[in-house]
Amino acid sequence: MALRVPKAELSAEVTESMIEQFGAVPEPLEATWHNPEVARAGQEMGARVNAWNGADASLKSFAHMAVAAQVGCSWCLDIGYFQAQNQNLDLTKASQVPRWRESEVFTPLERDVMEYAEAMTNTPPTVTDELSAALLDRIGTAALVELTGFIAFANFATRNNTALGVTSQGFSAACEIPLAAPAETSGVGSPA
Repeated sequence: MALRVPKAELSAEVTESMIEQFGAVPEPLEATWHNPEVARAGQEMGARVNAWNGADASLKSFAHMAVAAQVGCSWCLDIGYFQAQNQNLDLTKASQVPRWRESEVFTPLERDVMEYAEAMTNTPPTVTDELSAALLDRIGTAALVELTGFIAFANFATRNNTALGVTSQGFSAACEIPLAAPAETSGVGSPA
C-alpha cells in the first residue's frame, strides 16, 4: 500500500521537532498536514491521551497494538512496539501482541484487555457485560474508563492511518526482539 495523499511540506521547526522525538518525521503527520488544523488536533489529542496515568502503561500499550493488528495498521504496530521499548515495557510480551491469542506469554488480565480492545474495534462493537465486569473488578472504574478512552483513540489513529495508506516506517527495527506477524484470524468486523 502506498500513501493515498502526497506528503505535505512541513515547516523546518515541525520537522526538527519530529526528528528529535522519533528519529524521523512520522508519515501520519506528513499525510495529515495538508490540513494543519486536523493534524494539530490529532497530535494534541494523542498527547493528552498519552499523558493519562490511571491505567497500567503495559495494558494500554498492548491494547493499542491489538487494535492496530486487528485494523491492519502496520504503522501503529511499528511505532507502538518502538514506544514500548522506549518506555521499558516487557518487549517479549509486546512483540507477541499481534498474535496474542496463540502466544503463551500473557496473563489472564492482559488477555482480557486485548480481547476488550478487539471487541471495541469490531463493527459493531462486541463488548460484553461479562468482559466489562471482569475488567472493572480487576482494574477499577477509573482505569477502565481510561482504558476505554485509550482504545477509542487507538481506533481513531489506526483507522485514519489505514485509510490514508500510511504503513510501517521501520521504527521497530531498532528493537532487539522482532515483532511477531499478526495472526491470520484477526480482522475488523468479525468477533474474535
